[in-house]
Amino acid sequence: MSRDITLGQYYPVESFAHKLDPRVKLLLVIVYIVGVFLVDSLYAYIVVGAFLITSIIVSRIPFKSVLKSVKGIIFIVIFTAILNLLFHKEGEVLWSFWIIVITKEGVLFSIKMALRLLLLVLGTTLLTYTTTPMSLTDGMESLLSPLKLVKFPVHDVSIIMSIALRFIPILMEEVDKIMMAQKARGASFDNGNLFKRAKALLPVLIPLFVSAFRRADELALALDARCYNATPNRTRYKKLTLSWRDLVATIAFAVYIVLIVAVNNNFWGLY
Repeated sequence: MSRDITLGQYYPVESFAHKLDPRVKLLLVIVYIVGVFLVDSLYAYIVVGAFLITSIIVSRIPFKSVLKSVKGIIFIVIFTAILNLLFHKEGEVLWSFWIIVITKEGVLFSIKMALRLLLLVLGTTLLTYTTTPMSLTDGMESLLSPLKLVKFPVHDVSIIMSIALRFIPILMEEVDKIMMAQKARGASFDNGNLFKRAKALLPVLIPLFVSAFRRADELALALDARCYNATPNRTRYKKLTLSWRDLVATIAFAVYIVLIVAVNNNFWGLY
């Protein structure tokens, strides 16, 4: 299970995307998400998909590793597609039975929503794959620094988010260990209906919570032993600086938004 969890994992490799400033990457991910929500046609989805594939190639991350992020949400994607298929009843009717009506527009709408979820997850996964948790913390703290004027604990929030990202793969690995220990004692997690499987997971949750609290306590003690504090006068080993790569990436994302808007408005008469 832990091998299928990509959120919070960093893929160490030398690439154009890895060398981008974390502040720029955070802002560009927001632009990417906005672009996905602006999509209004299948042609625009092709633009987003092509841009995503190009980004993966530039980041030099194997497609197999990126696609692992889909495994955790495949049920949500299918469930969302089915709901949209059943409740979107506008347009030409393709098939009907009793209260179930499937229309052509409903099929297209469910496909679009499924694609939107997949593109969102695949795109945001690249952020953690190409950025270390410490860089993410520094980037978030820098972007949120104006909130210090209203006494907002920017550094505390940034470090909490960074620790949370680091804990995700750790906790998933702990779940694997607990489940293997339970199976060695005769427990079964794959038999029975959905409710029986959910009930079988209860013995896993209690030791998982105990382990999580223990790790959190050990982390707090380690920070305290190293005299860590969130004072505003803290220095950094690596200072964030913008480079020509950040300018190139910003221009590329600007072109990405322009293309989506142009395709949505059928600027080239594609449909």
